Amino acid sequence: MLADDQGWGDLSLHGNPILKTPRIDSLARDGAELLNFYVCPVCSPTRAELLTGRYHPRGGVYSTSAGGERLDLGERTIAEVFRAAGYATAAFGKWHNGLQWPYHPNARGFDEYYGFCSGHWGHYFSPMLERNGERVRGEGYLTDDFTNKTISFIEKQAAAERPFFCYVPYNTPHSPMQAPEEFAKQYMDRELPGRWQGGKRGGSEHTLAAYAMCANIDHNVGRVLDKLDELEIVENTIVIYFSDNGPNGWRFNGGMRGIKGSTDEGGVRSPLLIRWPGHIPAAAKIHQIAGAIDLLPTLADLSGVSLAPSNRERNASAKPLDGRSLKPLLLAKAPGAEWPDRLIFSHWNGRVSVRSQQYRLDADGRLYDLKKDRGQTTDLSKEIPEMSKRLAAAVQTWRKEVLGELSREPRPFPVGYPARPTTYLPARDGISHGAIQRNNRFPNDSFFTNWTNEGDRITWDIDVHTAGRYAVALWYTCREQDVGCEMRLSLGASAVSGKITEAFDPPLVGAESDLCPRGEGYVKDWREFAFGEFQLPAGRGTLTLAATKIAGERAIDIRDVRLTLLDPHR
Repeated sequence: MLADDQGWGDLSLHGNPILKTPRIDSLARDGAELLNFYVCPVCSPTRAELLTGRYHPRGGVYSTSAGGERLDLGERTIAEVFRAAGYATAAFGKWHNGLQWPYHPNARGFDEYYGFCSGHWGHYFSPMLERNGERVRGEGYLTDDFTNKTISFIEKQAAAERPFFCYVPYNTPHSPMQAPEEFAKQYMDRELPGRWQGGKRGGSEHTLAAYAMCANIDHNVGRVLDKLDELEIVENTIVIYFSDNGPNGWRFNGGMRGIKGSTDEGGVRSPLLIRWPGHIPAAAKIHQIAGAIDLLPTLADLSGVSLAPSNRERNASAKPLDGRSLKPLLLAKAPGAEWPDRLIFSHWNGRVSVRSQQYRLDADGRLYDLKKDRGQTTDLSKEIPEMSKRLAAAVQTWRKEVLGELSREPRPFPVGYPARPTTYLPARDGISHGAIQRNNRFPNDSFFTNWTNEGDRITWDIDVHTAGRYAVALWYTCREQDVGCEMRLSLGASAVSGKITEAFDPPLVGAESDLCPRGEGYVKDWREFAFGEFQLPAGRGTLTLAATKIAGERAIDIRDVRLTLLDPHR
């Protein structure tokens, strides 16, 4: 189970003076806590490292939207490893490593997927989601909904006595800050003690909303643990809980410097709790540094699953892992007695810091002794120049060997794979031209609006895998006074045109559920317009949506273009 934007300090286990998380805390009581566990400063890179056991630049992940979040197709995932060993595999929640096939979770080893593939979602109560590539309506608050699907999956596999690998990437406490009423009532009227780290509070409403959301996660973690008890599979199930980056605001975080987005200790240190009764000693405390890159080799090693790929797998050759198995630390009575020293690197947006067992060299070349100075207040680079030079040299080598593999060349969005004939091209992945505006500066769950000029257009850089006839649909809204606008979708010489003949103008939603002001845009429902069919050649090109006639003040608002290969088996 992976939380989204929950900081190290967002657990009562770590001394938070307000938040209570007894069910998550129980994993440390009944299993092991890794006291120095590191993830990435933001969401999609951490997910890539969990999936592959490799640093995220090796997998081509350099952004959190617009295609930069996609995990390279040559990377082998943890789901592929376990599926090859006979495990049922499923993911329920926020994917954030690619939407279109073959980047989609169903193409990366997960038999079952339910959730959203984008980096954030604009509304958490019964929003539009997907199940295995098909659009569906969510059922209640997202964290509750994902947990419901998780429990159903576990029940099904337990009944079949089949081993399973279940990945539950929750989307909270990422903003917008929304929580079920029962949890909001527990926290939104509380008083915050003093000032948080950094001399800022980040807004008391935001902090308290995050705590309400974390309390809801705790409730849902408890539901999963109770189900394992009920099914009597506790002793045969490994449970892991961690988060993807530091807190998304200045709040209690153990006095560490940095929050989400920072390569400092507070931005990359995450809780990591792992329980396996009868194998991992209860209440074990592991001091050795570790990271998300270690989870794939660790789980495979604990489960006796081979990392050698089979000939039936999509990726028939395994790339070297950056992570190492933590099994010797987890199962040992005296963990770490013969554990070799290592370095763990943290990277985001060109900034790199490195952590040894004792020190961190930050992205600006300052050295800190983290055994004595978690807050990174005293620079020791001049007092211990040999250590500074050694760690700086390691950073330079890492930049050359790991960042050197990262390409930021634009990658087109794939269309037309017979294994998944339907492809959605959301506004998130498009580029507007002219006066057309994205409804919010964060692309992930956005739409295009303000289409006032007939010469304006939206384009998508696509790569058509299979030439053939494609059905086209638009997910649109249109005001009554704008009905009659005419649209044209084209790729090279191929084009299809249509007229919007029905108004559909639903209200924006989300504000009524927000516990504090949001930065993300609001969302609304969409209507599907069957646009027609056209022939597409194979290869890369620019898909263009244009308004050839604006009947009123403006054309449609647009959320997605849907392309469906009509004869995938031809």
